[in-house]
Amino acid sequence: MITINKKIAERLFEQAKEGLPNEVCGYLAGKDGEVHEHYELENIDKSPEHFSMNPKEQFRAVKDAREKGYEILSCYHSHPETPARPSEEDIKLAYDSKIIYLIISLAGQNQEMKAFEIKDKNVKEIEVVIK
Repeated sequence: MITINKKIAERLFEQAKEGLPNEVCGYLAGKDGEVHEHYELENIDKSPEHFSMNPKEQFRAVKDAREKGYEILSCYHSHPETPARPSEEDIKLAYDSKIIYLIISLAGQNQEMKAFEIKDKNVKEIEVVIK
């Protein structure tokens, strides 16, 4: 389970919309499965189908989170036109089995946010609590 503050969750949807037509990405940081901080990172691929995070921004985010006593809980990205489920590429590139992969979908009329554990190419949906 991952718990996300309502304001942060709303901002993730806003970021996803602002980034259209491309995917957006970033990190969620906190403690004990509860998100306290989010980091919006540049998608250097500038693509609607995949993302690569800006390495300098990644480093700064991880450093800032550690300084605040947090850990990176989740890597997130958006799917502008597809459902909130990991694509084959998402699964292939999920190198860190310790974090949660969060996907924000803007497909169709219902925007949604879902989270997943991805270990050895096995995908398990994780509950997202927004409070």
